[in-house]
Amino acid sequence: MTHDHDLVLRPTAAQTAAALAPPPGRTGGDLVVETLRSLGATTVFGLPGQHALGIFDAVGRSDLRLIGLRVENNAGFAADAYGRLTGEAVPLLLSTGPGALTALPALAEAAAASAPVLAIASQVPSAGLGGGRRGHLHELRDQAASFRDVVKSVHVARTPSQIPSVIAEAWESALSAPHGPVWVEIPEDVLRAETFIPQVTGVDATPHELAPRPELTALAAHWLERAERPVIIAGGGVVRSDASKKLRELAERLNAPVVTTFGGKGAFPWTHPLSLQSWLEDRHMTDFLEDADVLLVVGSGLGELSSNYHTFFPEGRVVQIEADLGKLESNHAGLGIHADARLALQALLETVAARPDPSAPERVRSVLAAVADRLSTQDVALERSLLTSIRSALPPRSPSFWDMTILAYWAWSAFDPKHPNTMHSAQGAGGLGYAFPAALGACVAEPDTPVLAVSGDGGAMYSLAELATARQYDLDVTWLIVDDGGYGILRAYMTDAFDGRATGTDLTRPDFVALAESFGVPAATTTPATLREDLKKSLSTPGPSVLVLPATLKMFTPTHLA
Repeated sequence: MTHDHDLVLRPTAAQTAAALAPPPGRTGGDLVVETLRSLGATTVFGLPGQHALGIFDAVGRSDLRLIGLRVENNAGFAADAYGRLTGEAVPLLLSTGPGALTALPALAEAAAASAPVLAIASQVPSAGLGGGRRGHLHELRDQAASFRDVVKSVHVARTPSQIPSVIAEAWESALSAPHGPVWVEIPEDVLRAETFIPQVTGVDATPHELAPRPELTALAAHWLERAERPVIIAGGGVVRSDASKKLRELAERLNAPVVTTFGGKGAFPWTHPLSLQSWLEDRHMTDFLEDADVLLVVGSGLGELSSNYHTFFPEGRVVQIEADLGKLESNHAGLGIHADARLALQALLETVAARPDPSAPERVRSVLAAVADRLSTQDVALERSLLTSIRSALPPRSPSFWDMTILAYWAWSAFDPKHPNTMHSAQGAGGLGYAFPAALGACVAEPDTPVLAVSGDGGAMYSLAELATARQYDLDVTWLIVDDGGYGILRAYMTDAFDGRATGTDLTRPDFVALAESFGVPAATTTPATLREDLKKSLSTPGPSVLVLPATLKMFTPTHLA
């Protein structure tokens, strides 16, 4: 007897294989792109090179948005900023040898600032790997070795089948606390080889959460709620983990004053009664922090810039919350809690009792007044007025990016960022040329928000090629160049240290206004008196613009040398 269900025709194995077969012409480069799209990437940064053409061909046939910069290091800075603002892993596409190595300083900055950059580089053909010297273009004995001590992790794919898993593993590493740049390497022939592997659709790369151990947070809460003079140092980890609200809630419950590190700018409201702002390069602040009987350090390793150049020696108990295991107790002994800042602060909030202290705001006002009194005895009115003008002109939620220049050094201590994750600089690794390409990355991340970049003329010379990028993509960036005819801060350092001599710090530079205009970017010269209005106009006008401020600035007198 025949039943209807016996008549169902099932496809043969050949028919099934034919239905699942990928379209012809897919390559290893397509596997890279499909994996990135499956992981959620929408935007990639980089520029092509001979060995990486397989990736760029696949990108061109996909819906990924490619932002092509003119120099690999600048592409790395742009990706860094995109990652800082979005919290997403950001693909940075690089070629082999010189193209890869040119991005090394940017990856060092991303590592210092915990920016989740996913650098994907090509390699020489597989036959040239393994240490043999076959003479391929761009050949290095061990390309990955150049990056291994800089990035968070290194990942290598040597066959097409390995590509999805390798990229997913790298993605997960970049986004697991502490965030950081990672390195992926794929040979040219693997990227160009045709593949029959089905389209990549299901890739799992869930970052690991780094929760605190409860016995540690219980002891920390016990110390904090019984402290007489608790103080909190908030670092960049608070900003990266989006924990600013939890930090404020804990500070208010404990009545604990809060100072932010330069990397933690914006983690705590600047004008809050408990805010010590960011005056870490001041002996009055150093003394105040040393006097704390319990010091809670969140998301900072208390490195050189956060410790007034290692002249800070806490006298009370130290509790340090840090996602980077290598930074726990690396500078000061204490109760180290290896955890993401947000999860650790939440654990403290669930445990710690309220601590009344009506005297805390007055102690904050007193130390800030002492800092102001010290500055009032120095001839630094120009520098302070420039920061006031910039703050007034810059919309509260607009990101700003600062190069290694004197005005930026002032901004680390004295600039109110208004909101978390809106002020960034290269103070992690300290390389020149960060501000403008990073600002371009921010424009891509937040296309409806004007972005400010601040450079000196020396730092600006590193990034001039990216005026073409700003114009090509019509990015809404204003570039303020403070022109003092040289490496101003180095000139000041050398003059002070070497009996008035400065070598190699004076520069012949271009007419920045004419140069910007040659790229089709509007530009003008401004003055301290007109900066506020000129900057407002530039920031409110869509598209890129350049303002040049001829001025010789100076730093406030340091206190760590006394």
